[in-house]
This record gives sequence, C-alpha cells and structure tokens, in this order.
Amino acid sequence: MVAREKPLGLPIAREGVPFILGGLLSGLLLFNLSCWLGCLLLGFGVFCCFFFRDFERNTPAGDKLVVSPADGKVIEIAEVNESSFIGGPAQRISIFMSVFDGHVNRSPVSGRVAYRYYSPGEFHMAFVDKASELNEQLSLGIEYGGNRLLVRQIAGWIARRIVCYAVVTDELKCGTRYGMIRFGSRVDLFLPPSTSLTVRVGDRVRAGETVLGEVS
Repeated sequence: MVAREKPLGLPIAREGVPFILGGLLSGLLLFNLSCWLGCLLLGFGVFCCFFFRDFERNTPAGDKLVVSPADGKVIEIAEVNESSFIGGPAQRISIFMSVFDGHVNRSPVSGRVAYRYYSPGEFHMAFVDKASELNEQLSLGIEYGGNRLLVRQIAGWIARRIVCYAVVTDELKCGTRYGMIRFGSRVDLFLPPSTSLTVRVGDRVRAGETVLGEVS
C-alpha cells in the first residue's frame, strides 16, 4: 500500500496543505496592510483547496478492467512502440489534466510495480504532442495478470512537480492513490495491443472510476 493518509481525514491531498495554509494565513496577516493583496492570497488558498481535492472514488470490480489513472480529458489515442517496459507495440491513451481537474493519480490496475524511471526534461504545454517525448516525466511499469502496462506522469508548463509514492516491488490495488502532479499536467497510459478500449478522444474521465478498457 502506497497511498498517503489525508490530513485530519479531510478530502484534501496532503501535498496541498502547505499551499492552502500558506495562502490563507498570509492573506489574513496581510489583509490589514493591503486589502487587495490579502484578498489575492486568500483567493489562492481557496483555489488550492479546490485544486488539491481528493475525494474517495468507487472503483469498479473486475480483474480485467483498466481504469483511468487521472482526472481529465482524453486528448489522444495512438498505436505506438513502447520499448522501455512493454517491449513492443502498445496503445497509448493520453489524458490532459487542466488546473480545474483533480490531480491525484491512481493505479489503473491491481498489480506489482516492476519498473520505475524518472527522466528530467523540458516544460512544454502538456497537451502538445512533443510533451510526451521532451517534458520531465516519471514512468511506472506494472505487471498484472500476465500482462504489462506503463503509466507515465508528465509535467507541463505550469506543473513543475511530479510526486510518486510507489516504488519497485510495491503491490498496488486498482484505484489506489500512487502520486500526483501539481498545477496542470498530463498522464500517458500504455496498454497491450489486445486491450479492448472503451473510451474515445474527447471523453472526460475520472481517476479510479472510469473504465478505459478491458484486457482480452
């Protein structure tokens, strides 16, 4: 289990606590000196409450189901070659997470973490094609039911901080929180070619709940 406990049982990711408290306390302290600045900081603190929201999710049951690792919009589905972990052809589902989406990432399947690789890089807008190749990213390879998939957290122009709790040998349950990306980003999911996809480009998805496909 790699999921982090939420502070005081609140539906807020613990990574957001410094931003929330910093914004709210700074706003209150500076309000008498500058109403405009105080309101701005208070507004930032309130926005962070929204951004770092982390409500429980109802993960569907089924060993062959693959659920979304992120909240957001499917911006691309492509057939690619994934050589780092899958070692051959794969289906890539790209999910763009705007600043208005929840940013907690969840495991798409139940399985064992067999691969983890961090790659420093650039910070292009997360929805452009070259972001998948050039941006800072962290890849997690999971073995499940005789299959392999790769889930890749990609930093964007605003997002400059990838968080991943999972390490090699961890056993993940489908829907388990395993990390997050701060302030707008992208997640690419690489699946075996035999996976029957149930989403299309333009679909909105929810981490840990929306079924993306089924393993044949």
